Amino acid sequence: MANVACTAGGNYRLRRRMRGLIGTTAGAVPLTIGSALAQAPAGFPANHTYAQALTHLDPQELAVLALVLGVFFFAVLTAIMLVRTHNRAAARDSRARAEIASLQSDVDRLAALLMSEPQVLVVWTAGADEPEIIGDVSFIAPPFTPQDVFSFARWLDADLASKLMHAVERLRTHGEAFSLMLTSLAGRHIEADGRAMGAFAVMKLRDITGAKHQIAELGDRCHRLQNEADALRSLVEALPSPVWMRDACEKLILVNAAYARAVDAPDPATAIAQGFDLIGRGEREDGRGAAESGYCGRLPAIIGGSRRMMDVIEIPIARGRVGIGIDASEAERLRAELAHMLEAHRRTLDQLATAVAVFDVDRKLVFHNAAYRTLWGLDPAFLEGGPGDGEILDRLRAARRLPEQQDFKLWKRNLHKAYQSAATEQHEWHLPDRRTLRVVTTANPQGGVTYLFDDITERLDQERRVDSLIRVQGETLDNLTEAVAVFGSDGRLRLFNPAFARLWKIAPADLAERPHIEAVIDLCRPLHREDATWSALRAAITALDKRDPIASRIERSDGSVLDFATVPLPDGGTLVTFQDVTDSVNVERALRERNEALIAADEMKLDFVHHVSYELRSPLTNIIGFAHFLGDPTTGPLTEKQAEYLGYITASTNALLAIINNILDLATIDAGAMTLNLGSVDIRATMEAAAEGVQDRLVRDNIALDLRAAPDIGSFVGDGRRIRQVLFNLLSNAIGFSPRGGRVALHAERTDEAVVFRVSDQGPGIPAEMADKVFDLFETDPRGSSHRGAGLGLSIVRSFVELHGGRVKIESAIGHGTTVVCTFPLPGTAAQTAAE
Repeated sequence: MANVACTAGGNYRLRRRMRGLIGTTAGAVPLTIGSALAQAPAGFPANHTYAQALTHLDPQELAVLALVLGVFFFAVLTAIMLVRTHNRAAARDSRARAEIASLQSDVDRLAALLMSEPQVLVVWTAGADEPEIIGDVSFIAPPFTPQDVFSFARWLDADLASKLMHAVERLRTHGEAFSLMLTSLAGRHIEADGRAMGAFAVMKLRDITGAKHQIAELGDRCHRLQNEADALRSLVEALPSPVWMRDACEKLILVNAAYARAVDAPDPATAIAQGFDLIGRGEREDGRGAAESGYCGRLPAIIGGSRRMMDVIEIPIARGRVGIGIDASEAERLRAELAHMLEAHRRTLDQLATAVAVFDVDRKLVFHNAAYRTLWGLDPAFLEGGPGDGEILDRLRAARRLPEQQDFKLWKRNLHKAYQSAATEQHEWHLPDRRTLRVVTTANPQGGVTYLFDDITERLDQERRVDSLIRVQGETLDNLTEAVAVFGSDGRLRLFNPAFARLWKIAPADLAERPHIEAVIDLCRPLHREDATWSALRAAITALDKRDPIASRIERSDGSVLDFATVPLPDGGTLVTFQDVTDSVNVERALRERNEALIAADEMKLDFVHHVSYELRSPLTNIIGFAHFLGDPTTGPLTEKQAEYLGYITASTNALLAIINNILDLATIDAGAMTLNLGSVDIRATMEAAAEGVQDRLVRDNIALDLRAAPDIGSFVGDGRRIRQVLFNLLSNAIGFSPRGGRVALHAERTDEAVVFRVSDQGPGIPAEMADKVFDLFETDPRGSSHRGAGLGLSIVRSFVELHGGRVKIESAIGHGTTVVCTFPLPGTAAQTAAE
């Protein structure tokens, strides 16, 4: 492209330079010649003057003049040639137009000749997919379009369409010519000719008219009649029943092989020649007298030397009569056997759990069993009326008992294809009521269809459950930290999880070959060499009679501890499990040692407290006695300050004595030496006595006490002093946690089984995590309390209540106070010890 551009540019510049040079020269030459002529003498001849003037030109001017003259002559010559070329082209165009007009005239004439009779030409060009169709296709079928010609099945029957299609294919692929006589579905006779012409394949479809049409019709009719006659003759010969034909003179002219066998003739020709009659003339005349136009009835006949009854059908024809005889006795016997068999089948099918419905060739219900009625819940009267298959489906659809279908008509049409198919079909119907049916359609030998409906909902559900269970068990087994192996009854490994291979450090490939227990023991022996363990395991897996489960603990050479167990399986296999309990064993040992140390320390603490309590009680008793002696007026008067101090000493010693007594009581209970002095306990008097013991604290803290019990609440059997001590401790605890100006309640009620005491306060409440700890020894919670106790009161409460066979319960919520419920059973139990 660059070279072309350069060349074009150079030519353009050269042309411009030539035009400038020619213009300059053209202007200069006249001036030069004019100057030369002006210088010529007057009277000098013109031509001579021009010649002389030329002689006066210098060489450059002569060159320019020669160039101008050359260009001028070239232009004139080019114009002359252009005019001649144009004339020749016009002449050729005129001749071409005349030739085209002539060819078009020939084409029109040939087309008119071609279309002079109804025909269609189909032309295939080599290398082209689409053919060219010439002619009117309306004679094939009026609404046809040209492209419909190739839909042979639309205007020909199946055999002719297939034959024409294969002929066209051979014509296009191999160039084989063909000629066929066709009869369209509309009854028109069409001649189809195919030829190969050079690079074209041509098929001509022509409507046959006139004599050819008549000849074709006659030939077709003759061929059809001949086929029908041959078919009928073959059918007659194959019939097991005697068939005969008589002429107008009652002479046999045609019999089949069955007729010959019936009259004991060797062949039909002999029976005709000798005139063997299956039915006597008298019987024939009697039967024919009632109706000369034909006869249908039962007549006696001699067959194989025995008299039989025949159902005879004899009808007149153009030149005689034709008849057939059917052995009625055999048919009756078969009919009776068939009826008996059908009845037996009906009774059998009626007992099946599978729903069965039989429809005849007209799609009418001819049989159904009880399971079918139960399955669909249809009215028995409706079913006994022999409804159609489609009618039943429509009724079931209206009742929403069939699977939901987007196109119900298409679904029903596909289901009814079973009436035209000999194959057995299976379907699964998912009903709206969540049932699943397996539907089997089977063609009946005599026509029609048998439906089998089997409810497989439970089976599918069980399969899903089993499959889900297997997957869950597999995943569970694979993800267990416990090593699991299953051995078959033959002693070979059937199943193992990854933990088994990891625990015994065995390559999974060695276990994948299902080794015997002996081989598995050899693989495990490097980590545990005790033969007794492996012998017991081998016996548990391979024993035939005694298959008791075993469980044991082993210590391996690597220091780990394993618990193993065997479980016999129902199929004869054995489940073996190994669990690494090394960490738990070590923790158990450490916890046991620590627990023993804690028990020892607790016993030492209790012994110390008990010992100190005993040691403190004697001097405390002396202090209390002397304080009481000092407060006695007979001893002497005390100053106000001394009396106040003495009161403090008395209160503190009494509190200390109560603590020591509680500790000693708990020690007695722990030692199992505490006994109850059972007797009749007046419930109301006991409540008042306990309240009297806390009266000073109620007055001091301005707390109201609500005692509530039925007047006739009566008494029950118990230790009155211990019950009073229980109520006193509960009231003391409630007062200690109640705010100043608050309220404490002590209620008692009697039921058929027990006496229930309830002590309630308006304190801050007990958190849920502390509800079980408040009864522990020395456990205190100072939140909301005006004093901090020793943590013994509630422990003693629980111990004394449990000694009575009762129970203690706490009902509390943060910010809503606390209620302690003590239940004493009725009637009173015998004295119990703390150990009990």
